[in-house]
Amino acid sequence: MAVSDPVTVGVLSLHTSKETKAILNAVEALGHDTEWLRTENTSVSVTDGSVVLEPDVDVIANRMLLSNTEQPAEELGLANTFSQLVPMLNKPTSVMTAIHKLSTATALASNDVRTPDVTLALSGDRLNAARDRYGEEAVYKTAIGTHGGGTWKVGPDDPINAKVGNRYAFLQELIDRDDNRHFDARVYVVNGEIVGAMYRYAPDNDWRTNVALGGSVEDATDDLPDEARDMARRASSAVDLDYAGVDLVEGDEGWFVLEVNPTAGFKGLYQATQISPAPYIAKLAIERAGGEVDDDRVRELASVLDDSRPTAQPIEATSQEAEHAVIGYTEEVVLSGTSGSKTVLAKSDTGATRTSIDTSLAADIGAGPIKSITRIRSGSSKTAKSRPVVDVVVGVGGNQHTVTASVEDRSHMDYPVLLGRDILGNYQVDVSRRVDQDVPDTPEEEE
Repeated sequence: MAVSDPVTVGVLSLHTSKETKAILNAVEALGHDTEWLRTENTSVSVTDGSVVLEPDVDVIANRMLLSNTEQPAEELGLANTFSQLVPMLNKPTSVMTAIHKLSTATALASNDVRTPDVTLALSGDRLNAARDRYGEEAVYKTAIGTHGGGTWKVGPDDPINAKVGNRYAFLQELIDRDDNRHFDARVYVVNGEIVGAMYRYAPDNDWRTNVALGGSVEDATDDLPDEARDMARRASSAVDLDYAGVDLVEGDEGWFVLEVNPTAGFKGLYQATQISPAPYIAKLAIERAGGEVDDDRVRELASVLDDSRPTAQPIEATSQEAEHAVIGYTEEVVLSGTSGSKTVLAKSDTGATRTSIDTSLAADIGAGPIKSITRIRSGSSKTAKSRPVVDVVVGVGGNQHTVTASVEDRSHMDYPVLLGRDILGNYQVDVSRRVDQDVPDTPEEEE
């Protein structure tokens, strides 16, 4: 194949997102061919010693979202299989390092990239014994998490567990500056070069800066300090990622790298900078496969985040994209907080915006600390009630959802947990399906 011939870039992504579509569209706009490797069209066969991957591609851009997956090893294994057959951007071994925050911290520290102090212990006793090292306030995180989920501030007397749900958790030094509104920087690095950067500011009712949680953004591409720029590049190199969203925070001692994200979103970055990383990722993939790219065209394409339907999207994907897993009127769920987990019955309520949990249950699992106070109007009352809001991890049918749930006394109700649209939006509700069929119906307050 001559280098001037079109190459075929595959994007490995079992979900549908702006980022996946934008990369595929950028490859086509640069004059090359695409395949979307997903459920409808992908297989690998070993026959008489020969291995065949379908569809046939020359290179793969890995966009597997592993942080929300119950068993990341399954999808990592798939990606690893494919990477043995064709070149892959963001190799599975590097992604494995990046999605596990302790593994990331270890890689950064080993390469002299400054990162906050952390402690992960395999037992709750050992983790609590380390609490005194972290001062009055510490950050408590799940080792694998996303969109700010599974992240809490804890005081010296808050009990913590070695695990939240089925995931290990750890303590991290809180890096903050008292004289500023809490903010951090997201720097997008492709092939060792910074293509865009933004400052992210926490919303008024939270300390986390994630755009998914309502944080605001500001362009930092031109005025990001040299120290932060250098650390972002070195962090991406230390974790050995072809493209990454590097999160940094400034403390009194300078900048620290918090995370290195192998599947960082583009939405917030584009909102802040009007720069899409997609054409730069497309260029790298094309060149990795031996193809040629017009650099001026890459810069031109980067001014638009083209997330229209790509020609590579399989026809069946449209119907499957609209399908949701089914959840019943009542379901058994696992609630996890900072100090434990409990399996309880929950009722689905599509009329409720927010999930609600019983006060005593919240105390038992260590849900919290309280983030804010919300006012909720029930269907049977004209007055609004004030309820505290806390972070909690809800396990439903093998899926993990980190939500900000309201806390109320539900001791007079049949179910200690009410699932709101913050969780139900991911499912189709079948009101005829109940896990407690033997429990007679009783009048319950509408919420």
